[in-house]
This record gives sequence, C-alpha cells and structure tokens, in this order.
Amino acid sequence: MRYFKLPDLGEGLQEAEIVEWHVREGDEVSVDQVLVSVETAKAVVEVPSPQDGVLCKLFGEPGDILHIGEPLVEFETGEDEAATVVGTLSTAEDAGVQEDQFIIGAPPGDTRRQATQNVSTAAKRLAEELGVDLKSVPARGDRRVRPQDVERAHKLDQSHGPAEPLRRVRRAMAKNMSRARAEVVHVSIFEDADLHAWPADADATIRLVLGIAHACTMEPALNVWFDGELLALRSPSHIDLGIAVNTEDGLFVPVLRNIAGRSPEDLRSGLDRLRADVQKRTIPPKEMQGATITLSNFGMLGGRYATPVVVPPTVAIIGAGRRREEVVAFEGEVVVHPVLPLSVTFDHRVVTGAEAARFISALKAALENPE
Repeated sequence: MRYFKLPDLGEGLQEAEIVEWHVREGDEVSVDQVLVSVETAKAVVEVPSPQDGVLCKLFGEPGDILHIGEPLVEFETGEDEAATVVGTLSTAEDAGVQEDQFIIGAPPGDTRRQATQNVSTAAKRLAEELGVDLKSVPARGDRRVRPQDVERAHKLDQSHGPAEPLRRVRRAMAKNMSRARAEVVHVSIFEDADLHAWPADADATIRLVLGIAHACTMEPALNVWFDGELLALRSPSHIDLGIAVNTEDGLFVPVLRNIAGRSPEDLRSGLDRLRADVQKRTIPPKEMQGATITLSNFGMLGGRYATPVVVPPTVAIIGAGRRREEVVAFEGEVVVHPVLPLSVTFDHRVVTGAEAARFISALKAALENPE
C-alpha cells in the first residue's frame, strides 16, 4: 500500500478543509485526475492524483481539516514500501505554473481533526461523563484535546450552547491577527482630506490607489518588507497594494500589482476582476501573495477612523473612513466640503513617526489635488 499525503499548498498554508471528494474508495484513477477539492484560507484548490492506481481508502470527509503531510488517500499497489512522487499542483487558472512535491510515506493513522489519537484517554472519559460531543471541542495548538478542553466546552455549552470551531478563512484570520498583534509595534496617525476638488463621478477607490502610489513614491519607507527575525528590510521594486475585501466567509486581501505604473482604467479593471474572483472563491493563491502595503477602505461600510492591524512582512496599512460633509475653513471662509478621514497604521520597529507623517501628508495632498 502507498499513502499519498496532503501536499504543500504553498503560500505558507499548513492546513486545508475537505470540500468535496471527486472519487470513491475502490475507484481506479489515472495520474493528474482530480481526487479532491480542498479549501484553504485563500482559495479552493483541486488536488490531482500523483499516479495511476486503485484507491483503497480515503482519509477524511467533507468538513474535516487536514494538515500538510497527513494522509489523503491510500493506493493499492501490491507493495509495502513507501515511495516519493513528484508532481504539479495547480488551480484551474494556474495550471502548469506552481510546482510542489507530492510525498508518499508511512501513514500516521487516521488524520481527521478530532481523530482518536488526538484525544487523550482522560478527555474521552470525561466527555462521556459530561455528554460533550468531542467534535465540538476545539483542539490546542498541538491538535490534542485534553480534559480541561472538554471541561471548558461543557461550561460553554451550559451557558451559551455548543462551541463552533472557526474554519477556513476565519480560522486563518484569527491566527494571522494574533501573530501580527504579538509581533508588530502598532502606531497610528490620522488626517482628513478635503475632497471639494473631486468631480461628482470620481472613482473614490481608484483615486485612493493612485494617492497611495504617490505617497509611496514620496516616502518609500512604508513600502517595504521587514523580517523581524533577521531584523532585515527588503525594498520591493514595485508598489503592490493589498486591498481588503469583505465577504460572508471572512476577509480576503487580493493584491493589485504595480499600482504606480498603470492607468486608472487598467486599475479599475484589475480591481473588479480581483473582487469578482474573491466573491466566487476562484482567485488563485498567488493573487493574494506579495502585497507591499495594504488598503482597508472600510468607509464603504461605515466608520471614520481605525487602527487596522499590520500583517508582516508589510509595515503599513492605510485606512479610509466614510466620506462626510463637514464645516471647514477654506480660503478664509467657512464652507461645507466633503471630507475623507484617513488612517495610517505602521510598524514602529522600522518606520519612524516622521516617515509616517510625511507619507500621510503626501497622501492627503494627492487626494486634495488630484490633477
């Protein structure tokens, strides 16, 4: 027998949730035939077979979470020894681009998220006594359920109902935000941009994108990557803007590439495509990789100012609040103008207050003087 393990899906992803099996136990499959669709924090990915053969076992059911290197399927080969197979993993839009190693090796046993070997004997006994469904008990970082986890779940069940573990995008978001908050020294500054010079049909988002491109050119210290372990900076050759997109499943951040070298029409077309792909969950993982700075245009939903979280290796995120009519002083007169609240949150380990102030001043100037 040979075991095909869940391959490295790239982008630093360590786990995936089974969405749909395209084969059944006993099926004869050919190399590159799609075995299963799995959902990561970034996209739905189809995993192809690395070889020809007969499937004698499928590990996991839809909704189960598997980790990289855990058995996915078992092939009937007539051989007892393990082997290694190299293949290509790709999405429908990324075929032939990303190469990964598919590794087949000795199985660690059943790998469902709440598999028997991940629950201590004491935890199983306590769960039976308290009537707690182990599937509803979130595991710890080492994926092992202990008696205290069962007891905590029981108390929550009594007061608030059963706990529902975070999955997919929201699970990854929780991990990323916790890591970012622990690593980054967050500081925020705020400004208001007077938009009275904008025409009525102005594309606010694209003007923000162009304003950020201008600000990065004037103050490039915020358009860098920082390695906190090596204490090293890397200056990208382009300004690749991550734009937060809210969905029912959670927050996605697709990347709009090279924003300083594109026309407004091209930027709008690219942004529309990214957002459509996010909503359909067909966006390739590579399209959400490599942002050098981020925009959260939360004002489209509500709110004035914010202190959004900087996610390493980037060092800055811009927040744009809801536009509002406000009384301002303009050329010696009191007038009412549309005003856009701006926030810049930066990593104070590498960005100084002066650099951040120059950046937000440049952004404000670009927005107030769009021509």
